[in-house]
Amino acid sequence: MNPIAHIETDFGSKFGVPRQSGLVPELIGRIVFEPAYRVPEAFRGLEGFSHIWLLWDFSEAHHDGWSPTVRPPRLGGNVRVGVFATRSPFRPNPIGLSCVQLDRIELDSPDGPVLWVRGADLMNGTPIFDIKPYLPFTDSHPEASGGFTQQTLQQPELEVEFAPEVERLLPADKLEALRKVLAADPRPHYQHDDNRVYGLEFNALNVHFTIKKEKISVFL
Repeated sequence: MNPIAHIETDFGSKFGVPRQSGLVPELIGRIVFEPAYRVPEAFRGLEGFSHIWLLWDFSEAHHDGWSPTVRPPRLGGNVRVGVFATRSPFRPNPIGLSCVQLDRIELDSPDGPVLWVRGADLMNGTPIFDIKPYLPFTDSHPEASGGFTQQTLQQPELEVEFAPEVERLLPADKLEALRKVLAADPRPHYQHDDNRVYGLEFNALNVHFTIKKEKISVFL
């Protein structure tokens, strides 16, 4: 398979990217297609859908071989489960699947047709293999069970406090998106060191933070 597009997001590295799509709808992404697929007719009818599926390449997780079990961060990184019971990037074929909100379609962009989406859990530059419409009457199953993830889904949001220099450098919409990302606690579940300084690249800004007593302090 060959990528048909790539996505532009605020995340320059894997750390900090939401664990699942849709968790932070304030995050805006821009899908830019390869020249061969910049054909307006290919997008005819897509404007009628509110959400789309993205099939993409775990481009930062390519490796030789595979393991039948992995250690999900959601379980603290200490419990092994079958790879097919997880969404781990370390799988036989490193293919990701995300449901995102289709914000708008820009047909007359200098880059050809461009899709603007919300809630993506992808780092900047991630290759995309395919796009399919989300069908609410078949793709949604409210009665479905969530396996081991159900015991870890409910966690309170952390309080986020920005240093003045961060508030000056980030526009209000980006600041709110970053707040939502950090409030969900991006740390691996097995890390709880109050003195550790974490860092992530967001909107081309190197942001650092510490977490003490359920409060995140963000600085440069």
